[in-house]
Formats: sequence, structure tokens, C-alpha cells
Amino acid sequence: MSNFSDIINLAKDTIQSLVGFSQCLIPILITLMMTTGSIASASIVQPILLFLITFIGNIITTFLLPLILIGTALGIVSKVSDKVQINKLSKYFKSSTVWVLGIVLTLFVGVLSLEGGLTSSVDGVTAKTAKAAVSNFIPVVGKILGDAVDTVIGCSNILKNAVGIVGVIVIIGICAVPIIKLTILMATYYIASAICEPIADEKIISLLSQIGDTFKILLAMLIAVSVMLIIGVTLVIKISNSGLMYR
Repeated sequence: MSNFSDIINLAKDTIQSLVGFSQCLIPILITLMMTTGSIASASIVQPILLFLITFIGNIITTFLLPLILIGTALGIVSKVSDKVQINKLSKYFKSSTVWVLGIVLTLFVGVLSLEGGLTSSVDGVTAKTAKAAVSNFIPVVGKILGDAVDTVIGCSNILKNAVGIVGVIVIIGICAVPIIKLTILMATYYIASAICEPIADEKIISLLSQIGDTFKILLAMLIAVSVMLIIGVTLVIKISNSGLMYR
């Protein structure tokens, strides 16, 4: 139970750290997107992306983690008591957690991909029109300024991609240690359950397996949030690069 409490706090703190870092990283990426001419994408993607990240983080910390706690507590009661058997309700809570997590992550990727696809072509046309206007309507130096715009956009795109890569590395760094720790603990409980099976009471074995299952759900949750944020960062980079491609 001591390990379980520490792991729950570890998962919650890691998710909050990931969400907090993303809320700092996304505005920087969006600003760099605007310097590459992706104005439409930046104005639409930023509020949607920040809202979805905050919304999903709040759902996990305020709803899914307590649901896991309740399911685990019910499972422990079922294993300890001979009269009170609510193991099916415990499994229902845990399976509901997995379903809700899968739905919100699917919505995240789907909404962001759809918005990015719709705005990339608009950004490409807008930037191309702006360059043509500068080149044709400003006398004498219009062509030079148009080429300068291309240079600035190219440099900003390189900088944006570099910031995005660093952001992905930091996200991996934040979640790597908790994921490794959860993996080791999950394997330890499963191995302990297998070793104790010939010599221990069946309830103890089931309890160890159930704690291992809970750790597996927490591990899936951490990996899902980490992958979601990495996908969010890479989609921001892709959306901006697609706008340049349309140009």
C-alpha cells in the first residue's frame, strides 16, 4: 500500500509536470509559427491545443486517477473479505478508465489533425500572396524585400523545428524515470505473485496481481499522455511545414 500511494503521487506529479511544460512550450512554438507565415494555423491551433492539453490533464488528475483508486480499493476489499465481493465493480472502474483515456486521446489527435489540415493550405496561399504583393507593389527594392521575406521565413522555420525537437526531448526526459520505475514495480508485483502462488494464500496472490494490473493502467496512462504531447508538438511542426510546402 505504501508503494501504491507513492506511485499514485508520482503519476499525478509527472502528468502535471508534462502539462505545465507543454503550456510553456506551445506558445513559443505558435509564436515561431507566426513568423513563418502560418498566421491562420497559429490563431486556430493555439487555443484548441492549449485547451485540449489542459482539459485532458484535468480529466486524468481529477477523474481517472480517483477512479483507479476507487477500483483498486474495491478490489482490495473483495480480496480481504469473504462476505463482500465487489470485484466485478472494481474491474468495471478500471476498464472505464482505459476507455475514457482512449476516447480523449483519439479526440485530441483527430481534432488537431483536422484543424491543421484545413489551415495549412490557407497559410500557404496567404504567405505566397504577401510575398507577391511585396515584390510587385514596392518599387525598386520590392524584389529584394520579397527574397528577404523568404530568408526570414526559412530561418524561423529552422528555429521552430529546433525548439520542437528540444521540447520533445524534454518531454521524454520528464516521463522517462517514472515510466521505468512503474515498469519495474509492475514486473516486480507480477513476479512476486507468480513466486508466491505455490506457498501463499490465494487472496494474497490475487491482491498482488491486482496491484500489478493497477500499475499497468497507470503506466499506460503516463505513456499515453507523453505520446499525446509528443504528437501535439510534432503536429504543430508539421502544420507549419505543410504551410511552407503549399507555398
